[in-house]
Amino acid sequence: MPEQPTGTDYLHTVLDAPETAQEKALRPLSFADFSGQGKTVERLQVMVGAAKARGEALSHILLHGPPGLGKTTLAHILGHEMGSNVRITSGPVIEKAGDLAGLLTGLQEGDLLFIDEIHRIPKSVEEYLYSAMEDYRIDIMIDQGPNARSVRLSIPRFTLVGATTRTGLLTAPLRSRFTLQTRLDYYDRAILDKIVRRTCKLLDVEVDADGAREIAGRARGTPRIANNLVNFARDYAQQRAKGVITGPAASAALELLEIDAHGLDEMDKRILRLMAGNYKGGPVGLGTVAVAVGEEEHTLEEVHEPYLIQEGYIARTAQGRVLTPKAWELLGLKPGGQQGALF
Repeated sequence: MPEQPTGTDYLHTVLDAPETAQEKALRPLSFADFSGQGKTVERLQVMVGAAKARGEALSHILLHGPPGLGKTTLAHILGHEMGSNVRITSGPVIEKAGDLAGLLTGLQEGDLLFIDEIHRIPKSVEEYLYSAMEDYRIDIMIDQGPNARSVRLSIPRFTLVGATTRTGLLTAPLRSRFTLQTRLDYYDRAILDKIVRRTCKLLDVEVDADGAREIAGRARGTPRIANNLVNFARDYAQQRAKGVITGPAASAALELLEIDAHGLDEMDKRILRLMAGNYKGGPVGLGTVAVAVGEEEHTLEEVHEPYLIQEGYIARTAQGRVLTPKAWELLGLKPGGQQGALF
């Protein structure tokens, strides 16, 4: 039996892993069932209501924000609310214009095409999206040299829903063609508590108030992580806590995953200890930290740094990353010093 990943490995696996059948079953199917992201949901409801009243396809939408916050879920909700099919793909899969043409010509009138990590579409392919989004046609070059010719393909009116974790990597021409660009932010603990309870209900597992609160508090503001922690806590409770996710059971389960009461995993602590011990709290560059802790810079930037900044342990400055007073207090050290206990 494969070993259960813990700490950094667990969080990285959760955020990057393909969606499972169970995750699909937990996904809300309507705006009424979706918790959090109030402003984004309100904007989408306005667009859906207007499009249905006019009998038209939705305008193109760009959802951006950290992984695990519900971009794919919202795309499915849009399809359900509009009564349309949702075709799902990702930027790296679309390698050439023919791939894009195949996707677009296979759509029906009013369908939604959801492209995850849309910033990773090759620029040579991206240019074909411009006419598809604006004029609902695509021009494909056939053959090469003297025999080369352009073939124009008409496509049905569709809605492109793009999702990206790095909106800064989108080109300005592509970004400007989305009618709505809306950001998804991390969830507060009250909303995550509600999501945990809903997940437990759907999984038919008993959870008390302390258990739900414990999981919500360690989920790093991310529903995907919360749902996966519920799954592990359910397994732990079944084996060692009579099948009920109580506060102590949830705490013990998450400690087994090396996720502490602050939601910090072992890599988060290593980053803070390194910055305090080796660089006196900074400023220090992200690349330097990545080399020192033996992790990829991309992983630190996408998985660890957002939560550390959100919770107020690290601040970004023009010179680099620095520890905040809250981080020094957590470490049990005086700013700029090395006295005290490291956790």
